[in-house]
Order: sequence, then structure tokens, then C-alpha cells
Amino acid sequence: MRHRNKKFRCGMTLIELTTAMMINVLVILTIGIMLVRGNRIWHKTYNLANKKIRQDAQAVTVAFGSMGRKANRLGYTIYNVNGNTLTPALPQTSDPQEIVSGDAVEFRYWDVGCDETDSHNLMDPTKIATAYALFYLDGETLKVDYGPYPPGAAPQDGGNRNTSDVTTTILAEQASTDENLEVGAFSHTTLNGLGQGCVRTNIILTDPEDDETVKVLTATFMRNIWPR
Repeated sequence: MRHRNKKFRCGMTLIELTTAMMINVLVILTIGIMLVRGNRIWHKTYNLANKKIRQDAQAVTVAFGSMGRKANRLGYTIYNVNGNTLTPALPQTSDPQEIVSGDAVEFRYWDVGCDETDSHNLMDPTKIATAYALFYLDGETLKVDYGPYPPGAAPQDGGNRNTSDVTTTILAEQASTDENLEVGAFSHTTLNGLGQGCVRTNIILTDPEDDETVKVLTATFMRNIWPR
């Protein structure tokens, strides 16, 4: 009886090759889809973090906080704004403690250094500041005026906003207040009619392209007190 030699074929059949190619294509497509989706998510996250209203919100927070921290606690005023007229916002009830709000806040601070000879008379108890910053809503634009003190943003009892020797910076556009909170753009707590040196913001920024909103709710505390 003769035994036939069995021959084994090397290689792949057409079906096996096609199957392997399809598997490779599916793997490549899956990786490609994941890369594209990841790229889109990254761009979306980047755009959300760097949209103009978010940059404006950060600019408002930084400017407001830094200015408040170096301001004189005994020399700030919250105003109601009517056109170009500033009127100090006062308590409306007889309660010892009350939240008072307005459309603007004036911080007064020192923009010069103290030297040995006190050439700027900073130790003069009647000199509470050398400069001021007025944060205010002008329609739907949030602005800040920087100027010398005196004269400050307005006369002591209110009046026309000072525009002489003033530098104005636009912090944000499409700005408004949260009507549900029933407070103005700036507020503080008074005790027996006196402010306690902590000023809060209530500002909403709106993106005109997609109506996305960002709330700027922050506060700054004034630690400097002069004269003591």
C-alpha cells in the first residue's frame, strides 16, 4: 500500500486576506474617529476658555479686586448713576444693617510711594488718597475711570461725573445686572449707615454671537485705613 505525501499550502486565501484588510481598516477608522473627536473637544474647550466674554470676566475680576485691595477703606463711595450725574447710594431703611447697592463704585487709593521726607504728605490725616478709580455701567458697557484725587469722581455729596484729566478704560461690553438679585452692579453692607469696606459685584456678560452668559460675582475687601 502506497502512502501519498500531503502537501501543505503556505500563505493566505483571498477570503482571509480580505478579512484581515477589513479588520485593519476598521481599526484605522476607529482611531481616526477618536482623533477627530478628541481634536474637536480640545478646540471646543479652548474656545470656551478663551471666548471674549470669559477674557472680559477675568479682566473685570482682576481689575476690581486689585484696585479694591489697595483702596482706602475710609474713602470709597457707591453711587447711583443718572446720565452723567452721580448720587451717593444711601441706606433706605432704619435697620442698623442694610445692603446698599448702586451702578458705580469709586475707590480712592495712593498711587505714589512713601519716602523718608514724606514729600507727598501721605501722613497728613486729611489726605485720604492721591488717585481714584470709578467702576461704572455706561449703558451696556462696563468702564473704569482713573483720575487724581482730589477732585475725585464727583463732589462729596454727588454731582456731575468728573471728566477732566481722566483716563477711561473699557473692561467689558454687553454688560448688565442680575435683576433677580434686586441689587445694582455694585453693593456693600452698611452698619449704622457706614460701609464695612467689602464691595461686591453683580454683573452679567453676554456673548452677542450665541447669547451665552457669564456671571461676574466677586468681592474685594479694603484693608487700608487712613487716618486711624
